[in-house]
Amino acid sequence: MWSSDVDLHSHSTYSDGHHAVDEVARRMAAEGARVWSLTDHDTTRGWEEAQTAAARHGMAFLAGVELTCQPALPARQAALRQGSWHLLAYLPGPLEAPRVKAFRAWVDGMTEARGPRMEAMVERLNELGLPVQASAVIARAQGAVGRPHLAEELVAMGAVDSVQEAFDVWIGNGKPGHVEQERPTVAEAVARCTAAGGFCSLAHPSYYDVETEALMEVLLRDGVAAVEAFHGSHADAYRHELWEAATRVGLSVTVGSDHHGPDHHPRPGHRPVITRSLPDAVRSLRPSA
Repeated sequence: MWSSDVDLHSHSTYSDGHHAVDEVARRMAAEGARVWSLTDHDTTRGWEEAQTAAARHGMAFLAGVELTCQPALPARQAALRQGSWHLLAYLPGPLEAPRVKAFRAWVDGMTEARGPRMEAMVERLNELGLPVQASAVIARAQGAVGRPHLAEELVAMGAVDSVQEAFDVWIGNGKPGHVEQERPTVAEAVARCTAAGGFCSLAHPSYYDVETEALMEVLLRDGVAAVEAFHGSHADAYRHELWEAATRVGLSVTVGSDHHGPDHHPRPGHRPVITRSLPDAVRSLRPSA
């Protein structure tokens, strides 16, 4: 059986999303989502708001976070996500549980590390003749500050014409203003999440340009429970390839729009997925389960 009422990948203004948490929830519900996860980058600060908003809009909420990790395999060619893999960590238990609090404290360390990195990038851009202010960039973020916020500030200054140009010329991987971010390994992130009673899924594998069978071997090796086969960027053939490979090796699959707002995967929900292939913790949240 297929369903399209689960969306386990979305972002708010706590990271690089366009909308506040309640607006993300409203949009999800309006598009028919019945199980929703907020997965901001390297921060859990929106969880309580999201849980309340989900209940108000008649949805089940699954706490999540998109963790920036070291690549577990090299890309075959120039991958969209150079230098990092993104791991979706999900915590189905009570948010007040001590082990969940311990996991959140670890994630908070990643959130806080983004500030010094951003200051280093701003300093580098200043040396290159771009008078960007770190305080202005950080003010654009309610939680985890990142390169999209810096790109937006460069556009506002008139230094570039678009966010994409900012990445292509100044702050993309290997560009003059880029500074590497400290990242955990996939195995470390999985261990932290599992210790808190959660499970992990590799986000948008198409971004990393790795061979599917090799990918499955690494996910099994590192304890990743699922793969986001049904992502908003995946073509039908690639979704089927990932689902088939995951099923063959005993992994679950997850589904997500990766909704950020009007400029990136603008329509939440509406991602059909084979229901029986979802993780048990997700299927148990569906009203028909």
